[in-house]
Amino acid sequence: MKSLAEQMSFYQRYHRSPKNRLTHFIGVPAIMLAILLLLSWVPLGPSGLNAAHVFVLVLLMYYFVLDVPLALAMTAFSALMLAAARHLSRLPWTWGLGAFFVLFVGGWIFQLVGHHFEGRKPALLDNFFQVFIAPIFLMAELFFFFGYKPGLRRRVEQLAARSA
Repeated sequence: MKSLAEQMSFYQRYHRSPKNRLTHFIGVPAIMLAILLLLSWVPLGPSGLNAAHVFVLVLLMYYFVLDVPLALAMTAFSALMLAAARHLSRLPWTWGLGAFFVLFVGGWIFQLVGHHFEGRKPALLDNFFQVFIAPIFLMAELFFFFGYKPGLRRRVEQLAARSA
């Protein structure tokens, strides 16, 4: 399994433009919320659990393997996203479906506009697994912005420069 730095260096090579990164801070959460909304409509018995819970649990387990502090932050963020998805899933069907389409299509529009600024195709076209790296990459970007995890930042930049 590739390390977080290796995963992020691949992702970073497709996301160097500040404008592209900014659009991803809007697009990735929008798409994530849309997917969680869709999955929240799939119940898993009378307990109140649904497919969104399982999806987030599996994703967080992978994130914890990669990096515990970032995974803890992603746990908090995911809890907020699950709460929002739960709220949206309780709307009347047509409103919920409308919310799904606005979030999903709007999120992808933001992503594609960002890649227009970048002048490069999305990373997921070369490696679909990057869809799952995007959220933790953005969380790491927030950590880096506030001065946390400088060693990881240096390693990601070194690997990205070596592969460029």
